[in-house]
Amino acid sequence: MSNLSISRRQAIAGLGLGSIASFSVLPALSQARAHVVVVGGGFGGATAARLLARLLPSSEITLVDPSPKYMACPFSNLVIGSDRPMEMQAFGYDALQAEGVVHANDRATDVDPTARTVTLQSGSSLSYDRLILSPGIDLRYGAIEGYDEATVETMPHAWKAGPQTLRLRDQLQTLPEDGLVVMSVPAAPYRCPPGPYERASLIAHYLKSAKPRAKLLILDAKDSFSKMPLFREAWQRLYPDHLEWRSAGDDGRVNRVDAETRRLFTDFEEIEADVANVIPPQKAGWIADRAGVTNTTGWCPIDAISFESALQSNIHVIGDATIAAPMPKSAFSANLQGKICAVAVARALSDMAPEPTVLANTCYSYLAPDQAVSITGVYSNEDGQISNVPGAGGLSPLDADISDRRAEAKQAEDWFRTITREAFG
Repeated sequence: MSNLSISRRQAIAGLGLGSIASFSVLPALSQARAHVVVVGGGFGGATAARLLARLLPSSEITLVDPSPKYMACPFSNLVIGSDRPMEMQAFGYDALQAEGVVHANDRATDVDPTARTVTLQSGSSLSYDRLILSPGIDLRYGAIEGYDEATVETMPHAWKAGPQTLRLRDQLQTLPEDGLVVMSVPAAPYRCPPGPYERASLIAHYLKSAKPRAKLLILDAKDSFSKMPLFREAWQRLYPDHLEWRSAGDDGRVNRVDAETRRLFTDFEEIEADVANVIPPQKAGWIADRAGVTNTTGWCPIDAISFESALQSNIHVIGDATIAAPMPKSAFSANLQGKICAVAVARALSDMAPEPTVLANTCYSYLAPDQAVSITGVYSNEDGQISNVPGAGGLSPLDADISDRRAEAKQAEDWFRTITREAFG
């Protein structure tokens, strides 16, 4: 079915917390007594907190997140395309608390790396022996002229799952029958490299099904993108009359917007949209700045083996906020980094050095609600840097039979069930 050197099922199986035994976790870890604070309850933070509670039963593990439930970004494009209810994206923290994790339902507002404290919005503070930050992303408001926090009400980004997801879905449902949807895609790096193109596919599917005279125009700040041949093949096959992609070299870079008139401006053109989905450039979640773990890029440099910050000792960073290329910013990456980081923290608190390992990422993208493609990457951090393992991983084949695309959509469902169970129980 594909040319992958590592199968999807092997990759999904590798998500299991049981697979962590390969790290040679010794009983000595359970004797460590410390307080580990994890900020951010997404796929990285929740996974790290849950595993630490198992590795360090004599220690206190506190997960700081202001939301009672986490809204998952993977599969949220199906919500935007009206193919999935939003309720299926919500995951709580009851299973973590049952395993001994303390959920501080509060917002972290500051970090003092010298005093080793995290200040909370409620006014209280937490001291830590080790801190794990999984802050996700923030949007670079102002990077596109005219796009600010008020603009998102009219031109939703929907790049953080929740109200923005529903706003974009609702705008599509009220789109005029012959309306124009315009999507603006930023230059890399950003969360989920193939995400905009999956979204485009599912929006085009919605238009083809519900509003066949409407059209989607993608204005891209890049000339190429993840899984590009697979997406372009699918668009030609499925949506030739409903989707147009314009590259940076073809005047696709948006540099200004006018929210009041829903106009987007490139270097040479002004385009008026009925629905405008503007995905702006991004950076690490702002608490990373407060902790002093971001560099001039806005992202967080880390040690590739332990995920400890390269700028602050005793603080680790995982997930989308990290500089971990070629490992992409994805839920799979965050989940695995959470496990690796948890083991590294447990070993450090037991006076044991971190161990290098093999990392992986599998990313599924929907072409239609019942069709998907995927890419798998395998990486090594043995030399202190994350690098591709030659000959490992791979991509779904071009010109595959429709049954293969449907099989990958089923595998995507299996993956989502597995990873959400991993993180949230």
